[in-house]
Amino acid sequence: MFFGSRLAAMPPKLRSDDGRNVVIRPLAYCAEGELARYAQLREFPIIPCNLCGSQPNLQRQQVKQMLAEWEQQHPGRTSLIFGALQNVAPSQLADCDLFPFAALRKELKGALTP
Repeated sequence: MFFGSRLAAMPPKLRSDDGRNVVIRPLAYCAEGELARYAQLREFPIIPCNLCGSQPNLQRQQVKQMLAEWEQQHPGRTSLIFGALQNVAPSQLADCDLFPFAALRKELKGALTP
C-alpha cells in the first residue's frame, strides 16, 4: 500500500491463481514476537535466511519498523490493521472493479428526476 499503490495481503489460506495449489499459513494469527519467544523457549535452531525481505534496507523492513513505532505509540494498532484486512467493505474503497460506482450515478439521476 505504501510503496506499490496496491492494497493486498497474503491471507492465512491462499489458493494459487491456477487453482492447483493451496498455501496454508497456520501461524498467520501469531505475532512475530510471540513466535520468536516460543522458538527461543523451545530452543529451535534459527536458520539464516535471505528470502522474504529479511535483508536490511528493504521496503518490508521499513514498513516493519513503521508498524513497530506505531504499535509503541498506540498499543494494539497492528491488531486493528490486521482486523481491517478481515473486514473489507468494497463499497468504501475506490476500486471500480469491486463496486459499481458508475451505476450509482445513473440511479441517483433517476431518483432526482421529477
